[in-house]
Amino acid sequence: MNILLLGSGGREHALAWKLTQSPLCKNLFIAPGNAGTVSLGINLPFGVNDFEQIRATCIDEKISMVVVGPEDPLVNGITDFLLSDPRLASLLVIGPDKNSAQLEGSKAFAKSFMQRHKIPTAAYKEFTLENYKDGVDYLRDHSLPVVLKADGLAAGKGVVICGTTVEAMAEFELMLQRAKFGEAGRKVVVEEYLPGIEMSVFVLTDGADYVIFPEAKDYKRAKEGDKGPNTGGMGAVSPVPFATPSMMKKIEDKVIKPTVDGLKKDGLVYQGFIFFGLMIFNEEPFVIEYNCRMGDPETEVVIPRLKNDLAELFKACAEKRLKEIKVETDPRTVCTVVAVSAGYPADYQKGKEITGIENVNPEDSIVFQMGTQLKDGKILTNGGRVLCMTSYGRSIFDAVSISKEELEKIYYEGMIYRQDIGYEFE
Repeated sequence: MNILLLGSGGREHALAWKLTQSPLCKNLFIAPGNAGTVSLGINLPFGVNDFEQIRATCIDEKISMVVVGPEDPLVNGITDFLLSDPRLASLLVIGPDKNSAQLEGSKAFAKSFMQRHKIPTAAYKEFTLENYKDGVDYLRDHSLPVVLKADGLAAGKGVVICGTTVEAMAEFELMLQRAKFGEAGRKVVVEEYLPGIEMSVFVLTDGADYVIFPEAKDYKRAKEGDKGPNTGGMGAVSPVPFATPSMMKKIEDKVIKPTVDGLKKDGLVYQGFIFFGLMIFNEEPFVIEYNCRMGDPETEVVIPRLKNDLAELFKACAEKRLKEIKVETDPRTVCTVVAVSAGYPADYQKGKEITGIENVNPEDSIVFQMGTQLKDGKILTNGGRVLCMTSYGRSIFDAVSISKEELEKIYYEGMIYRQDIGYEFE
């Protein structure tokens, strides 16, 4: 098969790395890709929301399968757009249609879905400018801390946990009255704060059946000890020590199965990944959020643990044959540590030369590039999160130690990474 993979981050580098190991993958095209995907396929010079170019590529390059990495094109309807063209009648697309992608594209849609299908989640209410005053009254009486979420996509920055009523009121005003998150914040979800510990669970579903991928835990805060501002993710570990067989069964029975069944009941056409962002509180799972794609950097620990042929898994998904598939998982621990640009997640510089990637030991470690570009034969930084070091180990401590040791072989000006990924499990 000729496969087109959409995206440019570490998630896409990891997917590309795995797809090229499949005998089913004849040619791999990545749009737009990064400096790391250059060695795995053909990078194409257009973005994930350039639907016309994506369609033209599918026709010109005789693409058999499109794998959609990020959420933006899914929420914008790339699946519907491609499958509505009679010239692409046989095209397989991994990613839900626009309607179903609202699970991630609208917090209010997701909360209503969970409530309707009795999926455990935090109590909530939603507000717009029209009922702004009701929202102010609601916040005034709400227990603390309280969570405010911009309804739409806000590049991972649309969630604020407020510790005081004054802070909550100010944030609410910024979101709705001053359009802090633009269109994404035209509606705000006010949610009960759930204490506990987070984890991520991923399934691939064909709309009728599903398979569960290895679970993961990521680290979003910029600084050691889970302090500092939220980021896109500073590292991840898999497996998660507290994800025991009994806990995973509870998650499947109370969260995964009701979600897939709910999609069917609501007549939603869902073919692709569902990412469950969970909070484990009092030994019970609660859904914090849904994503309609894999996470980043979780993909960089989940995919290396997957022993199955990924292209065959995707093909079975698109052909509604997932009930025939059993997921096989590498028993080793895998951890990834993300190296970022100085200043991230605030202002940072691009264009810094990266050296030393070729010195990394391929026996236990893989460098997945995130925000990089190839220019005049040099690999340069091209984002806040630059690359991540994924390593296999006997334990979380072992795998993280290997990743940090291998990261010391790489250099670019302003390189920063957390030293304590997996710290609570040591």
